[in-house]
Amino acid sequence: MHPFVWAEKTPDKPAYIMASTGKATTYRELNERSNQGAQLFRSLGLKFGDAVSIMMENNDIYYEVLWAAQRAGLRYTAISSRLTAGEVEYILQDSGAQAFITSNAMGEVATAVARLMPGLRCYMTGGALEGYQSFEDVRATFPAAPIADEAPGGAMLYSSGTTGRPKGVMKPLVRTGLLEPGPLAARGQLLYGMDQDTIYLSPAPLYHAAPLGWSMNVQAMGGTVILMEKYDAEHALQLIERYSITHGQFVPTHFVRMLKLPEAVRDKYDLASLTTIFHAAAPCPVPVKEQMIDWWGPIIHEYYAGTEGNGITVITSEEWLTHKGSVGRCTPPAETKICDDDGEPLPPRTEGLVYFAGGAEFVYHNAPEKIAEATNKYGWTTLGDVGWLDEEGYLYLTDRKSFMIISGGVNIYPQELENLLITHPKVADAAVVGAPDEEMGEKVVAVIQPMDFNSAGDDLRAELMAFCRAHLSGVKAPRQIDFSEELPRHPTGKLYKRLIRDAYWGKSDSKIV
Repeated sequence: MHPFVWAEKTPDKPAYIMASTGKATTYRELNERSNQGAQLFRSLGLKFGDAVSIMMENNDIYYEVLWAAQRAGLRYTAISSRLTAGEVEYILQDSGAQAFITSNAMGEVATAVARLMPGLRCYMTGGALEGYQSFEDVRATFPAAPIADEAPGGAMLYSSGTTGRPKGVMKPLVRTGLLEPGPLAARGQLLYGMDQDTIYLSPAPLYHAAPLGWSMNVQAMGGTVILMEKYDAEHALQLIERYSITHGQFVPTHFVRMLKLPEAVRDKYDLASLTTIFHAAAPCPVPVKEQMIDWWGPIIHEYYAGTEGNGITVITSEEWLTHKGSVGRCTPPAETKICDDDGEPLPPRTEGLVYFAGGAEFVYHNAPEKIAEATNKYGWTTLGDVGWLDEEGYLYLTDRKSFMIISGGVNIYPQELENLLITHPKVADAAVVGAPDEEMGEKVVAVIQPMDFNSAGDDLRAELMAFCRAHLSGVKAPRQIDFSEELPRHPTGKLYKRLIRDAYWGKSDSKIV
């Protein structure tokens, strides 16, 4: 389906509601405004396959811009609202964006971007600053009728840059009708029971692939999205009760923050409307998921996939309880393969790089060397994660290869230690990296964000050291524990671990500890 269908069938139904204000946008309004936006894009000479970029916080205009680009057949790049002007400029240039839509909330960064790229058509919502035209004012001059040559566009998103320069993931666009179902539609219906009665909580930024894709999928089906401007654990519980939320996607960090609410707070909200919750983006520590299933019941699903869309594994609560720690089995037509450094397949329960065989094709925009690095001689592609398969084909992730620590010749994967540390009641967040060591080459360093930063000090350091040594072998325990008021975590749950690691290796662009 498509929002224009629901604009005819259920015109007054909310397509989305802003969580903090309760402001609703109906399907009629979304349809009319996205038509006007598509008309605006055509007036700029943008045609099928051309590129636009969007950089905004979660706000009530975002979906209107996305659907305008989608029905105009454009490639739309949603850019993180946390980037610097130089980082934004890189993505705009690399993606070939011919128009840039941002918001007044982006302030100095947006103004700097306009100065860096004087030839770019720049529009701003919420009041225009220097170098911008008002998106709402310009859009209002166009008719609310569909453009004559509607065709579905698609997202070209950039990796979050946790290990280096972000890469644009380009998938082929096909000039079909707007009603052609996307790949998420069948998955949402078959795996998660989504339909026009779905009320979906979206707690993460729309510039990330999963929140953007799933919430637009809900709108294509005629459901309602409750869009959080910023995640807050208790507010999420309030919204579930207030709007009778049926579906939602979270990341493990969201679960951890909910679980660390006082029990009296967690227990006062009615969550009975929930039918399906799914999570992804980062491995979930086993104790965290056990507690969530105990609390919410066996409605929690998990999947492992990347923006690249080259394969996906899925797992239900029931499966997970008999395969704890797994991210599931691969869905056809793709297959999961574990390979050594030469790209050769490995037997079950042997750790190696995770590849997908027979999955969807993709390219890294303007970076053929990156896709070559990610492809082995069999044509299988990897996202750079390390893991292993059991005899039933269930995948268990270890960590990213680029995060591996080699200490005294021993390979250590930080994720295991991070998963342990986050379960400690005094730890709000944790990151583990390798730091230089004259004797061992690298040493294991844990950077901790305490629940109460006033507790940071030698006593907490000793307590955490003892906690680690009680649960893990000595070689995996940290040799050093440092404290930070806040870790550089992407709102989607991923750590900008490169920044943390670089601080210990003396890199000039690091900005942590």
